Amino acid sequence: MHLILSGATGLVGSAVLHQMLINPGINQISILSRRPVPFAEALPAEHKEKVKVYIHRDFATYPASLLTELKGAKGCVWSLGVSQNDVDAKTYEEVTLGYPVAAAKAFSELFDEFNFVYVSGEGATLKPGFTTPIFGRVKGQAESALLQLSKETKYSSLKPYSLRPAAVDPTRHPEIQPYLPKNLPLYRRVLSPLIYPLTRTLWTSFHSPTAELGKVLVELAMGDGRPLQGVGVSGEGRTISNVGMRRLAGI
Repeated sequence: MHLILSGATGLVGSAVLHQMLINPGINQISILSRRPVPFAEALPAEHKEKVKVYIHRDFATYPASLLTELKGAKGCVWSLGVSQNDVDAKTYEEVTLGYPVAAAKAFSELFDEFNFVYVSGEGATLKPGFTTPIFGRVKGQAESALLQLSKETKYSSLKPYSLRPAAVDPTRHPEIQPYLPKNLPLYRRVLSPLIYPLTRTLWTSFHSPTAELGKVLVELAMGDGRPLQGVGVSGEGRTISNVGMRRLAGI
């Protein structure tokens, strides 16, 4: 199976790449990235042959030459993202909403039924209020836009899922440790070591261990594209909360 990954240099993307590499059902991984991917460059020969990194500068457009290379891919995990604290509101909306919708439109032509797995986040909402933070509103808009897109005749091959991780914790995922972003903002370097133990032991419904999170994201991209059911699932069976992710992961 051939899958596409965006955001491979980030925290969630690194976890997804590791799970794609160790999954025997995947024989081709196409990574779209603005810059080289250290994790991919460091792979041993047995893994490197199934990974190809495409340096792609503009995630709002997809030339025919690139889509030809991606033809036959069955799914994509879209983990490309940015913090609302690090960019202005316009840029955040472009990256968080504009980019995944543009990609979903382009990728819908790659396979008869194409699974597009969008990494959203806890706090995303389809009904924002006055106090809803930017990320909650914009990620909710992206979830809604992807779902509505799949209902258009032109994009009927699209099978979207939006998964909402919470406190993403890589501390027990040694395989990705060397490749995690190093230039984190001060607030993340200070808060993360405090949040991980709390969510791991006291607030488990908010805990998102990267190994399990990455595995669920990959399995959704590889799956049959049907709506899900059960605890933690909403949005016509296509939105998975962190509780839902943990249930699917068996934790």
